[in-house]
Amino acid sequence: MRVTFLGTGTSQGVPVIACHCEVCSSTDPHDKHLRCSSLVETDGGKNILIDIGPDFREQMLRHKVEHLDSILITHAHRDHVGGIDDIRSFNYVQNKPMDIYGNADALSTIRNDYHYIFEHHEFAGLPEANMHEIDGSTPFQAADMEVVPVKAFHKTLPVLGFRLDRFGYLTDCNHIEPQELDKLRGVEVLAIGALRKEKHFSHFCLSEALQVVEVLQPRLAYIIHVSHQMGLYAQVEAELPDHVHVAYDGLQVDL
Repeated sequence: MRVTFLGTGTSQGVPVIACHCEVCSSTDPHDKHLRCSSLVETDGGKNILIDIGPDFREQMLRHKVEHLDSILITHAHRDHVGGIDDIRSFNYVQNKPMDIYGNADALSTIRNDYHYIFEHHEFAGLPEANMHEIDGSTPFQAADMEVVPVKAFHKTLPVLGFRLDRFGYLTDCNHIEPQELDKLRGVEVLAIGALRKEKHFSHFCLSEALQVVEVLQPRLAYIIHVSHQMGLYAQVEAELPDHVHVAYDGLQVDL
């Protein structure tokens, strides 16, 4: 199984529009972050996308992704679902609707924000999707792979993380119950969101994310959903434990 980090940044991306801080002005490509999304390529040749943000089109073209089997939604904030309209390219190539999985809150928001997808219409070429509601407690099948949902909270918003075999993914959360964290025990690679070093009201900060890593003890952990407030990649990377790294766009990890 291969994981490609398509985007590793927070809602504004990095660089931030009109910002001239040292991170946004950096020439190091590791300091350039599109909005957060990852692609999981299974042993069976299936492609599973985690979140479909507003940079989806660019990410698909950049990595020459020619088929997409399923999309897992962590939550329906725009930086995680803003690329849904562009599934129509895959609808056309694959000649079928896209399978999208999320909790009730996320699917309701998507149906409201992208209502034209789900209404009767006579226009050709609009996106087509099969929406699959998951309860957050029961494992489910996506693209012939078992996915274990992990419930967490983004302040008060219920969000989902996911476990796909030995890979765990948690973003946009600042609280997770111990029994949910237990679902991630034994993962080989963990991707976990940390917005910045300073504490935040709805995201893990770096020290809090590192506490989760310490509990789970994966072989490798990657910090995702970083903002320009985190600091320069090279400096933060040098401060982390040997098995923890700041993820960057285009990073690929084989499991």
